[in-house]
Amino acid sequence: MNDEGRKSKRINFKLYLITDRKIFHRPSRKGTLSPRDFTSSIVNAVEKALKGGVKAVQLREKDLSTRQLLKLAYRMRELTEKFDAKLFINDRLDIALAVSADGVHLTQNSMPADAVRRVVKKAFLIGVSTHSLKEARQAEEAGADFVTFGPVYRTSSKLRYGRPLGLNVLKRIVKKIKAPVFAIGGIKSGRIKDVKKAGASGVAMISEIFKAAGIQNKANEIINLLEDR
Repeated sequence: MNDEGRKSKRINFKLYLITDRKIFHRPSRKGTLSPRDFTSSIVNAVEKALKGGVKAVQLREKDLSTRQLLKLAYRMRELTEKFDAKLFINDRLDIALAVSADGVHLTQNSMPADAVRRVVKKAFLIGVSTHSLKEARQAEEAGADFVTFGPVYRTSSKLRYGRPLGLNVLKRIVKKIKAPVFAIGGIKSGRIKDVKKAGASGVAMISEIFKAAGIQNKANEIINLLEDR
């Protein structure tokens, strides 16, 4: 089996859940959340999603201090291991290694994927956020195991990246690189069929799961849609 085949086999999930604890709590006037707030609600929400079948979680809480993030990462590691799911830490390779996460997710401002690969073992997974064909190709060449690509649709959380890139660009990305591509940005239940048709290996989601009235049921619904042939 070639390298691309091995990479694809290691990415055994189709729903990539990304955390955002601010969905559950509004910051105080000082712009901070209490330690109890930032641990309890997001942990409980992720547990519900894992019960619904989620097999990959990215801990993405960029504004936490190193100590706070480390504490939360240990909780997430315990939880994901309980449900036999993978844990990725956004950007912070040091935290990922400290808690024995399955991988790290890099942005365009993070340490390059090839530099990370020189530090970690082959079993350690590397995901990279990309927003163009050039970035996706560079990530693959640098050793990324998979990429997220978007925003595919309009979403308020991705407005800084400009206009949505659309399904046609997603199709082109999928055809041009061999690494699994996860669509991100405005992905809703009703859009999964089109995203799959475009060739995406899966989807990355935040609010569609965490803002659902029933997180466990929504996660299960999304997974069933992704796996439906």
